[in-house]
Amino acid sequence: MKSTHLVAAFALSLFGLAYAAGDHDHGHEHKALHGGIVNEVKDVDYELVAKPDLVQLHLRDHGKPVDVSKATAKLTILVGTEKQEVELKPVGTRFEAQGAYRIAGGKVTALVSVPGKAPATVRFALK
Repeated sequence: MKSTHLVAAFALSLFGLAYAAGDHDHGHEHKALHGGIVNEVKDVDYELVAKPDLVQLHLRDHGKPVDVSKATAKLTILVGTEKQEVELKPVGTRFEAQGAYRIAGGKVTALVSVPGKAPATVRFALK
């Protein structure tokens, strides 16, 4: 009888580990709302929209837009051996910069500082 209980307890503990390793539910989805790429850092979703003439960064905290009016953001774009640094400016509810950007196949690192929160480093891989 005791061995049956041990086997059952072991099976339940494995089920709990498998469940914890799966998708985490914390009240919001990580969907791209603006056609970009989404990454999450410390419960904030960062959506990068990268085009050859425009880059935008949208921030959502638990599904709600983050006030970026007093925040700062800087992108580092790496494509092959080329490196481009871009200062983003707050525009409404997002960060934005216009210019000429080589983005295809690149990697982007965003450094974002929002008042009252620790600075965040967010990484994106572009196709």
